[in-house]
Amino acid sequence: MSLSIIIPALDEAEHIVATLDSLQPLRRRGVEIIVADGGSSDNTANLARERADQVLTAPAGRARQMNAGAAAARGEILCFVHADSRLPEGADGLIVDGLSRSRRSWGRFDVSIAGTHPMLRVIAQLMNWRSRLTGIATGDQGLFLTRSLFEAAGRFPEIALMEDIALTRQLKRYSPPLCIAHRLMTSGRRWEKHGVWRTMLLMWRLRLAYFFGADPDRLARQYVRHKP
Repeated sequence: MSLSIIIPALDEAEHIVATLDSLQPLRRRGVEIIVADGGSSDNTANLARERADQVLTAPAGRARQMNAGAAAARGEILCFVHADSRLPEGADGLIVDGLSRSRRSWGRFDVSIAGTHPMLRVIAQLMNWRSRLTGIATGDQGLFLTRSLFEAAGRFPEIALMEDIALTRQLKRYSPPLCIAHRLMTSGRRWEKHGVWRTMLLMWRLRLAYFFGADPDRLARQYVRHKP
């Protein structure tokens, strides 16, 4: 089955080159790489063009950008990766073979968080345990799924925050996720810049509020307001 990797990006010139360079071995094996840019004011789009099969512009907002990338993709399997994350080596085989063997239609990777703070390792382990226990995956974990399931589940809801959690709630109705233990490496910049404990408590509070029905637009405003 063919695979497309979709990367939503907005002002990611600092990270997009390293992310795309890490995907070039997959690209040489036929994996399609798409960058869905949300109207960056820096050089993100220009840097990506030499390293991706498609660079498209979409309305800003991670859900809108990922949906636009999925609409342009040719692959039978879609994988969504953040612009500051690195898939594990051989991720294409892990995804395609894993879905085939498990007879499931979606999944995610375990995650590690790059950074110097000792709590980042604990946070990553908690994320992995939580995801295995609940069957919910977040965008940090490299969500992948078949195109047919993506369409059947209604794509990413175009909300301001929690679009990944909203989609995986829908996906759970079809099957549990395939949880790949090989680790995706994501940047710890958000935690280290805004404070590890502060960011962890904020995200837990926002997710709990969303679970109890809070409006994602209001949660997004709180998220932005709490950034220093």
